[in-house]
Amino acid sequence: MKIVVSRLDEFPPGERRIVQAGRRSIGVFRVGDRFYAINNHCPHMGGPLCLGRTKPWVSSAGPGEYAMAEEEALVACPWHGWEYDLETGQSFLGPGEPRARTYTVSVEPRVEEGTVAADQVSAPEPGAKGGRRPGPYVTETYPVHVEDAYVVVETSPHPAAKPGTVGGAS
Repeated sequence: MKIVVSRLDEFPPGERRIVQAGRRSIGVFRVGDRFYAINNHCPHMGGPLCLGRTKPWVSSAGPGEYAMAEEEALVACPWHGWEYDLETGQSFLGPGEPRARTYTVSVEPRVEEGTVAADQVSAPEPGAKGGRRPGPYVTETYPVHVEDAYVVVETSPHPAAKPGTVGGAS
């Protein structure tokens, strides 16, 4: 099913629209020139996910250093703060999880300045993004495109990928 959300020129960057399609409520976000559509139902407790605040990814190269991505990429459920990637629907850093890890600190022999000892380097966790661990929830996302100057969300089921193919192509 195709859902016409808005005329493109009436949907400026940084805005969101929530559309109803039968029993589905879908939030459509415009981030720069990209569009994302995500189910307006938080998988955690059913909150109105798309009414939550959005924010960019934050990354850190070390203590006291951080950088924020230029565009909003996450939406947080207004009920309990679960955050979801607008593109994939994957949750990250839920409430009740530890805010920071703790590490054992010890004094070691001097290491040459500008080098890092091998035991100080840790591999990123699988699925981690922006230094965050994936959470247990994933919400449904939908493809969005512009068709004849209108923003359109596609809710039809996607064909299942055949084994041995990439991206469902046949």
